[in-house]
Amino acid sequence: MHLTVRRLTSLLAATVVSAGLISAVPGAPGVADARSCSNSGTGVPIPIINKLFPRGGSPIGPQKQMPAYDHGGTKTIGWVTGPKSRNHTFGRFGISGTDVGVAWDNGRGQTLMAFGDTFGNCLTPDQQWRNNVLLRSNDRNLADGLSLSGRGYAREMFNAIGVDGVEKTAIPTAGISLGGKQYVNYMSVRAWGPPSRWYTNYSAIAVSNNNGHSWYTPPNTIRVNAGITIPVPADWPSFQAGDAKFQQSAYAKGGGAESGWVYQYGTPNGRFGAAYVARFRPGDILNRSRYQYWNGRAWVGNPDAARAIVRGPVTELSVSWSPYLNRYVMLDSPRGVLLRTAAHPQGPWSPARRVAPASLELYAPMMLPDSPALRGTGPELYFNASRWEDYNVLLVRTTIRR
Repeated sequence: MHLTVRRLTSLLAATVVSAGLISAVPGAPGVADARSCSNSGTGVPIPIINKLFPRGGSPIGPQKQMPAYDHGGTKTIGWVTGPKSRNHTFGRFGISGTDVGVAWDNGRGQTLMAFGDTFGNCLTPDQQWRNNVLLRSNDRNLADGLSLSGRGYAREMFNAIGVDGVEKTAIPTAGISLGGKQYVNYMSVRAWGPPSRWYTNYSAIAVSNNNGHSWYTPPNTIRVNAGITIPVPADWPSFQAGDAKFQQSAYAKGGGAESGWVYQYGTPNGRFGAAYVARFRPGDILNRSRYQYWNGRAWVGNPDAARAIVRGPVTELSVSWSPYLNRYVMLDSPRGVLLRTAAHPQGPWSPARRVAPASLELYAPMMLPDSPALRGTGPELYFNASRWEDYNVLLVRTTIRR
């Protein structure tokens, strides 16, 4: 570990950063080079090349036209982010390139979306790079694309030290609304490693009481990626070997017989590990002593006992209950976008069905809460997906089968 518990605690306790869409500041985008920045310019905070190109390749360049795909029930609908998107995110939010797009309902019918490493104006010394940003949408009809709400330079949700080998960035991996508050699970990335591998310090939960305009991280939600178990006081970050299995996450509210539970799916850092699952009551999201973990036979209180529910490699996940299917749906993207279903949160999960080919170069498929399949009104499932070459997020629709 490069960060002590004391340093982690003091850093995170001070992390209350505005995420509101405020008025543009000096240096915000105007007439400029509106492209996703490669890692060749001065002041680029992260070497994104290994993150984005698992098989090698060139640094990302300007955003291109949306890749057209319509086959087997899956169709690309339109760019969500980037200068070529219908949302014109470079001019409106200072976003020329970003990824992830974790999406959830804020409890009042609005969709919140948390994005990862974000670039703005590539001609500025720092390329207007941010660790993460939050955008909002009131669009309930996704058939013609996803429209974003608001305007103004998108600020970071929460910061990071920004030093390679210490803490390079902080990336959202899951989001959920419970009891009128917003919760985002994120990973603190220590360094980018070989393609499709990175190394985390910890994962943690950031909380917002004001619909995502500001965030704070309770230190007791930190899962240190230490691979060992050390007893610590209840209000300290956790040192448990099993916490390494929950460095990246997906949240799903229980449906059917599991209503009243929230499920947290976890994977280790990178795109190589298996998937695990924990559950908790909505009011206990910040009290990890009340979490239960699936050990292959029963729900138990020890994260070290968690057993894989899907064998690796499992990449960035999203999981939701589908009233249309009366089953849980899981998306990830190790070789194209894969879809699995299960009658219960812990499985057994069906064999993966490829719903988008590897040739589209999509990753981090994040389901949209207003999908008919998740509302119980139809078979259409919409998801955000990031694209390697363009380093931006597009909307994809697939049809799920009963």
